Amino acid sequence: MAEADRGLPEQLSKRIVQLILDEKLEQGDRLPNEAELVRCLGAGRSSVREAMKLLASRNIVQIKQGSGTYVSSNPGVVDDPLGFTFIEDKKRLVHDLLEVRFMIEPHIARMAAEHATDKQIDEIMYWCDECERLILAGEDYAAADAKMHTAIAKSSDNLVVPRLLPILNESVPLFITATKKILVEETLRTHRNVANAIAEHDPVAAGDAMYLHLVYNRSVIR
Repeated sequence: MAEADRGLPEQLSKRIVQLILDEKLEQGDRLPNEAELVRCLGAGRSSVREAMKLLASRNIVQIKQGSGTYVSSNPGVVDDPLGFTFIEDKKRLVHDLLEVRFMIEPHIARMAAEHATDKQIDEIMYWCDECERLILAGEDYAAADAKMHTAIAKSSDNLVVPRLLPILNESVPLFITATKKILVEETLRTHRNVANAIAEHDPVAAGDAMYLHLVYNRSVIR
């Protein structure tokens, strides 16, 4: 295959991204079908398919067999962008992740308290309640915990913070495992304090509550 041919899928992938932007397609929206893209891009089916595979590998689109191709739920952000899966020393990883979380999460909580809308506060409260329900039932609450942190980050009204979500979300199950789930009471209390402070639009209290949440984790990990 000629060099120009090998670069064609990359060129087409950029044009498809521009199409997504031009058409203002949002998360979950369906892209034009393959025949329409072939006609629109003036390219062959095989090149268009390769371009779509590139976009799927970058989590820009999601290909659903028999249904079509859709804009990903968090386009352009992969689940494990920093490759935590391949770091063998999980104990060191948890320690170093905690240092980073101390740097950013209390400030994220403060921004959330300043900017969260009523709808966003409802979502934070929902996941706080769900986390509490699962903890008291003795069930796995890692996913709900991550959803709560996600809701807080999204309510910060900052374009960059949601892009940090994969890092935050990957850290939650690591911390739950590292603390051997013994911080149940502290997790319940600090989660509730963070959520309440954000609902009351109290940035100082929200930041302090998030900081204390991390302090409890650090006390066990050490």
